[in-house]
Amino acid sequence: MKDVHDQNLSFFSPQPFFIAGFFFPQQLFQLAWLYRLYKLDPKKPTERAELDQIVDFVPIYSLGNLCIASWMVFWNSSRLDISNIFVIINSVSQLYYVTAKLPSMNTSSTSSILTHIVSKTFAGIGVLDLLHNGSVAFFNHQRASTLVKALTGVGFGLASAASDWIFGGCMVYDLVALAVGQSSIDSGWGKLLGAYAVASAAIVGAKNLAR
Repeated sequence: MKDVHDQNLSFFSPQPFFIAGFFFPQQLFQLAWLYRLYKLDPKKPTERAELDQIVDFVPIYSLGNLCIASWMVFWNSSRLDISNIFVIINSVSQLYYVTAKLPSMNTSSTSSILTHIVSKTFAGIGVLDLLHNGSVAFFNHQRASTLVKALTGVGFGLASAASDWIFGGCMVYDLVALAVGQSSIDSGWGKLLGAYAVASAAIVGAKNLAR
């Protein structure tokens, strides 16, 4: 997969190892979430309450994994335009769930905490996937225009201001991944993305500490 990445660079190409670095710990949370989904007994009232915190996300989770598998097939075939369809479906569905469907976190429920972590990290990395795949599919080997730079700053700023620690942390991570990736492609853009990452971290921190 990295060979396809290296052959197709654009203004939203991240450092690819940041993707692997993200999914390794995220998969540990997925395993814990899936274990609870399998292990909790719906016939027991206390466990049923915990299970209720999980099952609503199952269809979106399943759709996301199906899209990722389909994306991988077309990405490795260098059909970036087709692979982008699956990225859009996955990212939009994950973002829809965390913004419109996900109940407030119940900090006394392990299932609720895990569902928030898994769903919000999926949505958070989905933002990076959406930007990356879209840019290489339709703007391959192009540099960021002034409009792209402005919209990136505004978009991530608004997302950071509306985020909790989990999704907000993902926004910062996405910007750092982009900044490092762009440092060897367009150093000026990479530095600006780094500044955006610092600003995003400050916004997320200030917003959540003020609660």
